[in-house]
Amino acid sequence: MTSCTPLTPAAYHHLQLQPPPSAAAAAALSPSSPSSNTAAAATSSSRYENQKRRDWNTFGQYLRNHRPPLHLSRCSGAHVLEFLRYLDQFGKTKVHSHPCPFFGVPSPPAPCPCPLRQAWGSLDALIGRLRAAFEEHGGKPENNPFGARAVRLYLREVRDSQAKARGISYDKKKRSRNNNTNNKLSRPSTSSSSSAAGSASNVSGDRDHEC
Repeated sequence: MTSCTPLTPAAYHHLQLQPPPSAAAAAALSPSSPSSNTAAAATSSSRYENQKRRDWNTFGQYLRNHRPPLHLSRCSGAHVLEFLRYLDQFGKTKVHSHPCPFFGVPSPPAPCPCPLRQAWGSLDALIGRLRAAFEEHGGKPENNPFGARAVRLYLREVRDSQAKARGISYDKKKRSRNNNTNNKLSRPSTSSSSSAAGSASNVSGDRDHEC
């Protein structure tokens, strides 16, 4: 039976489980000049790369703290699932259980004792960064433990269970977002500022649900 020594607070501090910033939000916050857009894109890329490096280092420490210590070459999808479940203790998303009167209620009117978990969107983004980092460090795509079927199924299960517990639907939001995009493409734009404001509003609403 394996175990893992807990990560130090300093190490986990670097593991900021947040989805990457949306393009719409970045566009709304940055000036419209080409040089400003280029600088914003470079900043966004730099932040992503820095976050990916921190995530990779934290996962490496997790493997070293594993009992017995686990080398990356022997890491499997099962070990990735252990890591994700371990991170739940640091979660900030309230996930209601079936006996809770707020199960399926999007905006509970009062607090409850249900546990805090990592949000599905944060875990999905984390796996995406670690999957890319694995291959950047010489790993073969076919041996990538972060792309294992078990990991994909786990993320899907977390997404569906959190959607039911929190009274939200990720699929409906995705379809709604696609419909809004198609509508914008099919009709003439009245002004760039109103379009950007609408996009930022949609993104803000989605991020509120995922946090």
